[in-house]
Amino acid sequence: MSDLPFGFSPQDPDDRNRKPGDPGDNPFDFNQLGAMLSQLGAMFSNAGTSSGPVNYDLAKQIALQQLAGKGGTTTGFGPDQNSAVADAVHLAEMWLDPVTALPAGARTSQSWTPRDWVERTLPTWQRLCDPVAQRVSGAWVDAMPAEAKEAAGPLLSMLGQMGGMAFGSQLGGALAQLGAEVLTSTEVGLPLGPEGTAALLPENIEKFTEGLERPASEVMVFLAAREAAHQRLFSHVPWLRQRLMDTVEEFARGITVDTSALEQMAGQIDPANPASIEEAMKSGMLEPQTTPEQKAALTRLETLLALVEGWVDVVVNEAVGERLPGAEALRETLRRRRASGGPAEQTFATLVGLELRPRRHRSAAALWKLLGDQHGMEQRDSVWDHPDLVPTAEDLDDPMEFAERFGQTRKALEDPMAELERTLREKSEDPDKGDTE
Repeated sequence: MSDLPFGFSPQDPDDRNRKPGDPGDNPFDFNQLGAMLSQLGAMFSNAGTSSGPVNYDLAKQIALQQLAGKGGTTTGFGPDQNSAVADAVHLAEMWLDPVTALPAGARTSQSWTPRDWVERTLPTWQRLCDPVAQRVSGAWVDAMPAEAKEAAGPLLSMLGQMGGMAFGSQLGGALAQLGAEVLTSTEVGLPLGPEGTAALLPENIEKFTEGLERPASEVMVFLAAREAAHQRLFSHVPWLRQRLMDTVEEFARGITVDTSALEQMAGQIDPANPASIEEAMKSGMLEPQTTPEQKAALTRLETLLALVEGWVDVVVNEAVGERLPGAEALRETLRRRRASGGPAEQTFATLVGLELRPRRHRSAAALWKLLGDQHGMEQRDSVWDHPDLVPTAEDLDDPMEFAERFGQTRKALEDPMAELERTLREKSEDPDKGDTE
């Protein structure tokens, strides 16, 4: 890395022969610096007024611009399209009612354009992206040499704004990609949209349907059933939404910053060119899964996402399996779509250093199916009553053992005093029972 302060170029060799008072004896070209500051000022004014570690105004601006280039910013659908979504969700809810103990969770159904998806999920993305962006923005300045900080002076605040713009630019591109492909508001497995809103994206569903050799109406109802099932979980399992978001945040807060990469970046970027900052940030500053705490958070998140997807898979299959001829083919298509690592995984890997691939999806679906077969629908769904009842990663390895002990665990939570008395009685009859030391 250069020993010169950040933002300045090496002195011209001819300057060494100049005497004080000669034209150009100042080692800094203030005309050039003024032009750079003017460029930065214009750049900041064009990027909106967003403050904080991520410029979300810029993210939204870029996402909508890119979607416009893909033809994805239509302002809305006609009455027929809106009615088709509402009818599909209504039908799906009726089919779900007999196969799950959880009541309908969507208070409204909506058809979204890709533009709608960007605008209505951006608040949740803000919560997911802020933790890592805060870490990086602070490390950005900390990684600068002391002499560079002193020389930069007021430019340090601009560095923070530039970092926010770089993150905003990345987020905007990722949201544009996702917005052009997602089929429902919950497809990535997280409750990104407003609570109680079942949303489908007919424009994207139409593209998805091409080549499936299934009627568009059948695909719409199948996806509506998945969206409605997700909404039942997120609306009637009070702890689930918060647990998912907290686990993502916990993982993000543990991400370490490669300060050596930051130091290299400080010597290479062009302050007047935001694209150079974005390219530098893509070069591997984040080092995910570097601590045991992060690995534990990742395992918990993967397991919880798999359980959500597995439950939705089983419930939707029971609801529509005999009603839609192509249900099984659609089920497998969506499984492959998730397992292959689509746009959602790429987005999280880029922005949060986190890969969201539900590797245990099939194992989780098998566990939910087994619970339903052995204990019935209501007992299966009661697993969601309390986080202590939810299967762990180890339970996905042995679903049969989990199903066998589930009844006993349920009784202990419902009547802890009776369970304590039973345990004490058993121990009095057999003093060695339960003694592990």
